[in-house]
Amino acid sequence: MYYSDDIIEEVRSRNDIVDVISTYVNLKRKGSSYFGLCPFHNEKTGSFSVSPGKQMYYCFGCGAGGNVISFIMQYENLTFPEAVQALAKRSGISLPEQEYTEADRKEKSLKDTLLEINKTAATHFFHLLRTPEGRIAYEYLHGKRKLSDETIRRFGLGYSSKRPGELYRFLKSRGYGDDMLKQSGLVTIEERGARDKFWNRAMFPIMDANSRVIGFGGRVMGDGEPKYLNSPETKLFDKSRNLYGLNYARSSRKDYFLLCEGYLDVISLHQAGFTNAVASLGTALTAQHCLMLKRYVKQVVLTYDSDGAGVNAARRAIPLLKEAGITAKILSMKPYKDPDEFINALGAEEYQKRIDNARNSFLWEIDQEEKMYQTEDPGEKTRFYHAAARKLSEFTETLERENYLKAVAREHMIPEEELRRLVNTMGAEKHSAPAYDRDAYRVPSRKKSRERDDAVQKSQRLFLTFLAEDPTLLRKTEHLLGPEDFTDPLYREIAEKLYAGIRSGTMNAAAILSSYADDEEKEKKAAAVFHATLGGEAEQEEKNKAAADCIRRIRLEKLAVEARQASSIEELQRIMKEQSEMKSMKIDIRGDSND
Repeated sequence: MYYSDDIIEEVRSRNDIVDVISTYVNLKRKGSSYFGLCPFHNEKTGSFSVSPGKQMYYCFGCGAGGNVISFIMQYENLTFPEAVQALAKRSGISLPEQEYTEADRKEKSLKDTLLEINKTAATHFFHLLRTPEGRIAYEYLHGKRKLSDETIRRFGLGYSSKRPGELYRFLKSRGYGDDMLKQSGLVTIEERGARDKFWNRAMFPIMDANSRVIGFGGRVMGDGEPKYLNSPETKLFDKSRNLYGLNYARSSRKDYFLLCEGYLDVISLHQAGFTNAVASLGTALTAQHCLMLKRYVKQVVLTYDSDGAGVNAARRAIPLLKEAGITAKILSMKPYKDPDEFINALGAEEYQKRIDNARNSFLWEIDQEEKMYQTEDPGEKTRFYHAAARKLSEFTETLERENYLKAVAREHMIPEEELRRLVNTMGAEKHSAPAYDRDAYRVPSRKKSRERDDAVQKSQRLFLTFLAEDPTLLRKTEHLLGPEDFTDPLYREIAEKLYAGIRSGTMNAAAILSSYADDEEKEKKAAAVFHATLGGEAEQEEKNKAAADCIRRIRLEKLAVEARQASSIEELQRIMKEQSEMKSMKIDIRGDSND
């Protein structure tokens, strides 16, 4: 799909980046920029920066960066054309008829065909459920799980035949070739033949937020293994980026989601009127799931199973939700195991009462901690007090820590002053840790950065940053350095665009970034050029010296490359002379350079 550069620039310029991003991220102004917690990785201190002047964002923690279009692409998991369309709609721009490149046509054709296959398969499974062959699955869903025909229809539930290759033959009869069927994940095709991925299972179509079937889950009928089976990852299906039931829950009027463990928990809750229920897809909750949840709600009630596995899953989920900025509560279903069992026994009204009385996640964690100790024993009780104090010392905000401290002391009958003294002692020990210990934690990332960015690349990147911040630098330095002197291919491209833009008076950093929207690594690298902070006017002399050093290093590296490629003694001698002159040259950024 193709839109002209003029259209893309109009869409980008009509959507102020601060206005757009502030609908997803809580931003606070600091100087000329805005800062907040990065939505693309877990962090506790805001390193995510948005520049209204440059119309760009950049995270100093994970390196994510770009303009308003790339933000929407990354946050909403959209393609470039889809992001342009979303922003055009937001700003009231009418887009022209879409034009497709050959690659775009192939990609769209592949995804459209896979969606057709999934829809065809889902319809086939749904019809099989009502046949004599599918009676076993219908009895399981309607009889044992007490799902109404309306609920079965709403969620498109079905049955996969136990006849070998039945789905494969059906889809082949509809004209789909082996290559497409293999890519759909519904069929495994090997030298010995084709076989269906799902057979003799109650089928649960997995839909994206727009209610398109992107994959399937299947529950075996009988004693087969595995009990539950999901589609493999395909061009459509990524289990870390989708939540079961989200297509309905996103339209719920509730300001929180009920987070479940399985398909049937979600379906039973929706049938009972709790249309804000969702579940992760056959995997533990991930940071990516939490970022998805954050798009819709700021609070989640965990309704995991009440057994040991459910408790452990909740303990793993709580810190992920917290780091994503989502408040978590824990719902108790005891004496029942899961939402489906609870509602069938006590009904929706009692379940709502459990939601209303859901436990604060931190206090629930303290409850679980206490269960690990035999508190009748004085020594064990002391160890529990220490464990509670350690948890409380993790709070960095004094008022929040104090409020929780009082609640823990009151509910667990711990002397408040003694608990406070313990917490303060542990907090002091934590903050007095030797500096080298804290640095050691960061060493791997700095080392990785050094390996990735050698001194010459740093000089090329830094000079481009100087140039983007102060375009007048070009007039003072272009006789010494040109785009052809940049040995890094991407930095050479950026230099060419910067030099041309500055010379014509049309330099636009955000527009330059748009040209790298289809390559995440290049976009990150380019964003780092335009979003570095270089200090204020007080450091102008240092900036001038640093820019001069960059010019010298870049030119010397280019000459070194030329020397390695020299084809004659005369050419090598010329290069060596230029190297000597460059090393001794005084480069004065304030005016012209001279010997």
